[in-house]
Amino acid sequence: MTSLFIPLKTEYYDAFCDGSKTVEYRKHGKRWNEQTCRVGRRVTLSKGYGKKHRRTGVIVSFQRRWMRSKDWIACYGEPGTAACIGIRLDEANQ
Repeated sequence: MTSLFIPLKTEYYDAFCDGSKTVEYRKHGKRWNEQTCRVGRRVTLSKGYGKKHRRTGVIVSFQRRWMRSKDWIACYGEPGTAACIGIRLDEANQ
């Protein structure tokens, strides 16, 4: 299976890089689910869609969770089910 590509806003990309963020939240569905985000799958995190700022890692956990926080609603417009993707970055490409 190919590496899962996850584009991020700068603030979230930087948070992964400095270790303060380890879980990415996406709306559960066809693209973000238990099959596409299986534990052990390789990931590529990217600052936006450019090729300059990228980090690789592996999915270490996956959980489905109902979300209704104001941040979630600000992003998706309504409460919904989240794909909570735990990611451990590789140390070799810091």
